[in-house]
This record gives sequence, C-alpha cells and structure tokens, in this order.
Amino acid sequence: MRCFRVVSLLLAALPATVYSQSLKLIPVPREVRAGAVQPLTQGIQLLCASPCSAEDSFAIDDFKEALATRGIAINPASPVNILVAHYGSANSRSILTEASSGKATTDFPAEMKAEGYAIIPDGKGLALTAASDSGIFYALQTVKQMIVGNGTSAVLTTATIRDWPAMRYRGLSDDLSRGPFPTFEFQKKQIRIFAAYKINIYSPYFEHTMQYSGHPLMAPPGGSLSQAQARELVAYAAKYHITVIPEQEAFGHLHYLLNWEQYSPIAETPHGHVLAPAQADGQKLTHDMFAELAAVYPGPFLHLGADETVELGKGQTKADVDAKGLGKVYIDYLVKIVDDLKPLNRKLLFWGDIAYKEPDLLKQVPDSFKKATIAVPWEYNPQPKGFTRYIKPFTDAGYETWVAPGINNWSRVYPNWNNAFSNIQQFTLDGQKLGATGQLNTIWNDDGEALVNADWYGILFGAEAAWHQGEASVPTFESSFGQVFHGDTTGKIDDAQREIMAAHQLLKDSPYQVDAQDLLFWQDPWNADGQRIAGMIRPILPELRRHAERALVLVAEARNANPSLREQDALDVLDLGARRMDLIGLKFQIADEIAASYAQAFALQSSKNKDDRIEVSRQLNSINGVNGRLQDLRNNYSLLRDLYEQAWLRSNRPYFLRNNLERYDFTIQLWLSRIDRMRIAQRQWTNAQTVSPASDLGIPAPFVPAH
Repeated sequence: MRCFRVVSLLLAALPATVYSQSLKLIPVPREVRAGAVQPLTQGIQLLCASPCSAEDSFAIDDFKEALATRGIAINPASPVNILVAHYGSANSRSILTEASSGKATTDFPAEMKAEGYAIIPDGKGLALTAASDSGIFYALQTVKQMIVGNGTSAVLTTATIRDWPAMRYRGLSDDLSRGPFPTFEFQKKQIRIFAAYKINIYSPYFEHTMQYSGHPLMAPPGGSLSQAQARELVAYAAKYHITVIPEQEAFGHLHYLLNWEQYSPIAETPHGHVLAPAQADGQKLTHDMFAELAAVYPGPFLHLGADETVELGKGQTKADVDAKGLGKVYIDYLVKIVDDLKPLNRKLLFWGDIAYKEPDLLKQVPDSFKKATIAVPWEYNPQPKGFTRYIKPFTDAGYETWVAPGINNWSRVYPNWNNAFSNIQQFTLDGQKLGATGQLNTIWNDDGEALVNADWYGILFGAEAAWHQGEASVPTFESSFGQVFHGDTTGKIDDAQREIMAAHQLLKDSPYQVDAQDLLFWQDPWNADGQRIAGMIRPILPELRRHAERALVLVAEARNANPSLREQDALDVLDLGARRMDLIGLKFQIADEIAASYAQAFALQSSKNKDDRIEVSRQLNSINGVNGRLQDLRNNYSLLRDLYEQAWLRSNRPYFLRNNLERYDFTIQLWLSRIDRMRIAQRQWTNAQTVSPASDLGIPAPFVPAH
C-alpha cells in the first residue's frame, strides 16, 4: 500500500470527529475525519484490487457513469486514484486498520460486515474496502459525494471514514394509487437515486394499480404496473442492492375495486373501501392477489397494508363487531389472512394504526402470527411527546417492528419540511431506541396533484435518519442537500428550501392555522369561505409572498452561478411550488383590491364632477383591462397550468393528468367569466352612466381595517 504510515501519522494529529464544512455527505458517516482536498484537473483513475467481482465491477461502472455525467474524465494516467479493495484482497486489511485509527484487525467488525465500509486517503487519492458487495457499492456512493464540482475544476475532498447503518432496513413507501403513476424509466431513476443515499427498500403502494391476471377489472388502462415490468424492476433494483416490497392493500383502501359490481358482495358497505371479513370471496381475493405477487416479487417480504379500515362494523360486519368488539374482529381477520398466506413463506408487513390500539390482543395472537409478520406503525406529523406510544405495543408484544414517518407532501402546493423533518427525525430515533429494525419513510398523493420531483428533500432526510445512529441533525442536512443532490456550492438551493419552509410556517402560525394546502391555492377568494379565510391570513400575505419570491430568486441565482446543476427537474418543481405559494398571496391581495376599486367606482357614479366620473372609468379599467387585476389571475393560473403539465410529464404517465388540468382550466374559466361580467359592467357605465351593486357581479364587500 502507498504511504499508509505517513497518512496515519498525519491523521493522528487530527481531532477524532472532524467533519469539515466543505465535506458534505448524506447520510453523514458514522466515523469521519476530513482530509486534504485534491484537484481533479487530470480526471481520476480507478483501480480494483484482485479479486474484483462482477458486483464490484457494477459498482465501479455506476461510479464511472456518475462522473461522466459531470464531465470528469476516467484517466489511467491521473495522479489521483480510487482503489477498490474487497475485503480479503491483499490491501484491504491495511485500509481497515488505517480507518480504525491504526488498530490492527483480524477480521471485518461484525457490525460492519453486512453493509459497512472503510475509506482512507492513501496519498494519491482514496482507498476503500468492504466485506460485502453492498458495502463496496455504498463506499463508492460516498466517494461520489466527496467529489465537488464538474469537469477539470472538480476536486476530491479526502477523508478517513468507517461507516455502517443504524437500521438494517431503510425504505420508502411510494404511493402509486392516488393519481400520479410514474413512467417506467422514472421508476428506474428513483431506484438509482434511492441507492445513492443507501436506501435498500422500495415499496410501491398498490390499491388497484398492480395488474393481476386473475382480477383484470382492477387495474386502470395506462395507470398500472404490468407483471413483466414488475419483474424487470425487481431485477434492476437488485443490482443496486434494493429489495422491492409490493404493498397490496388486503383489507381496507380497496374502493376502486369495490366500485365494480362484480365485487360488491364482498364490500363492508356498498361501493366502500373495506372488505367484509365474513365473506369468503374477500379472503379469496387477497389469496389470489398475493399468490400472483409472490410469483413476481421474489424478495423475502410482502406488505398487506390493512390500515384505516374505518368502515369496519358499519355494514355487513356490524353484528359481529357489536358482539366481539372492533379490535377483535380486525385482528382475527388479519390473523386469518396471515395463516392463509403462510405457504408463500414470506414475512408479511402490516400497518399498525388499528392494531396498536389493542395491545392486549396483540399479545394474545399465536406466536406463529408474530413470527410471520412485521408491524409498521405510522404517524406523519410531529409529536411533542414522541412516538413511543405508537411503537411499544408491538415491540412489547414481541413483533419485529419498522417505523413509518412521512414527508408531508400530500395535499400541499409543495411539501412541508417543518412537519416532515421533525416527524422523520424523532420517529426514527424513537424506533431505534425501542429496537425497530427498519424505517419505511412514506410519500402519499392524496390530492392526486403531488409531484415526486418535489419530494427528494424529504426522501433524502429519511435516508439520513435511518442510516444515522441516534438523532439525525436537521441543520447539517439542510446545509448539505443543495451541494450533494444538485451540485450547488453557493448554498442558495438550501436557502430556497428554507424560504418555502418559512412560508409554510407563516400560514401555520396565522389564525388560519393551516399550511400552504392545495385547497388554499384553489380557493375562490370571492365566496363566503374565501372571505372568511382572507380575514385570517390578510396580515401575513406580503411576508408570505416575499418568502416565495425569495425562493424563486435563489433558485435562479443558483442556476446562473452553475448552469450544470444536477436534477434540474426537481429545481423546476421547487420553482413551481414557490410560484403557487406566491399566487396564494397575490390572489387574496387582488381580491381585496378589486373589491376596493369597485366600491369606489360605485360610490362615485352619481357625482357630477368630471374628475370623479373619469375616476369611475379608471377604477373599472384597473379591474378589467389590458393589465387588469382579473387578467393577472387568469394569466397566473394559465402559466402555472402549463408549468405543471410539463413537470408532470417529465416523471409521470399521462394517466390522471386530466383531472388536475381540468382544475386549472375550471379556475381559468372562472376568472374569464368574471372578466366577461366586468366587461358588461364597463359597457353599462359607458352607455348608461350607472354602476351595478357589487353583489350583482359576485364581488365581495371591501375590507375595512379596524381602527
């Protein structure tokens, strides 16, 4: 090995836990000491110590592809090299020894064997080792992040690292049933990004969007995953050390299926959401679906869902629930499903939101049920008293448990990271303390509008929290994301995300007490509910808009500083989210201005003063004209409609897009109709010199500030 003893002496002078501000990594390694910075003006050389397995070669090729996209040459003559030495090769023991502060090791530490790795500066670059294929892969993912910049201006920030995960399973549940359905190529991109941040579980969520040969009515044309695609995705993910766990709802959340008349007899309530436990055909449906899933997804896990069975006991099962209790009926049916699927020889995940309320029943179920299942308690908002109460009913009863936080992307114009970070950080931490073996972070598309390119900030923080031992640092993550994910060294992308967070918090702290929800974006400011909301948020509208507009400026400045920023589609969606927030503020401001202008015109209509009569025309024209306020709202919604459609099609299939575009079109038509009504009012003033009451046009009364 080259220069190891010199490097060791130099490192001995460094503090044990140096984490340089210039060394930004996600997740932050467990042990890291920053080293020297080396320019890559001549590119970089990659060496693989013998033996170099096919898996190691794949990881190296993945690394090369990442560098190629950044214009960094792979140059055998470069003075800077990356040496990959799988543990067992001649150099690997020295690498591990140096990374362990000079402590000689006879074997890879047990905690590091499965996925851990070691990296050291070797005088000419970096040398890395791991005892597993995934460890080599993850080491190279870390090295990717240690290279800052593009082309010949790129630099390698060296470091000494020993790293391994806190949690064995680090995953993402991806809602594929509430509207957006990704293109197959985008799903592959998701896999690559998940793997780059050491996520090793991908769980697509299906209510009705997985195709089953035995139940062909279920999947909508153009918005579902075929079994051939699923097999290909599983094989693709495996190369990136990701296990795909399909979640097929098996109890509740089956509304789309139960809408079909053929399946009506097995529904708890007509055209409802929940299977009736007493119906044998309901259990047969579950059996059929999971038999097909097991044939397509060969991994060790399947996910039953079984959450939010809110209709249970409201229809066919009412008498049984009245006699035995809701919890008993629920858990008995869950046990029945698990027993029926035992021949599949899979661990079956189930959501814990219903069962955690029945801790005694959880303990009473057969041990075979406990051994065959993994409980996944979920809660998606911050909890000042922590998350122990969601986890302990399962860990106390002897279940393997994963925790499921959420990134707060649903029903919002852009995700609310204030909620997400607190939720992910503390839920994952409490899970670690109580022995949870996994974290399954979640994204949901309840509104049907959410764009997954808005979600990476929360997905990556979930990866940070699950890999990190103890409490993941929000400030460290916030100051690293822009550089690591986008290649932005100015800090402006990080600041733009903070501006969006501040805008959300401003609304949440107002008397409205709700963040930037989609409903607020679509709210008509002229109707009674809009006027009620206006009264609660009016004082904060200027500040709300300044935060949103500052985010837009920051994104533009970051792009101007580096036109080669990575993940431009995600920046477009960040820009779109900021524009939607800004329009929330502008809309309510314009509504007030229109009401005030029309009231002034109405009050002056009887004046004989020439200037007053000119003012009537001016006020009406300010509402409806070439640059009128009504045109402002039409123009803004129209622009955002086009930007939204473009963003959607970059990641999603056309399926379901029309539902969202119709919302834009409806709103645009609303303001167009008001433009036409105002034009009639303007002609009335021109022809008859009268102005109708504002109520005739639907215009609200003007806001009068309190004195």
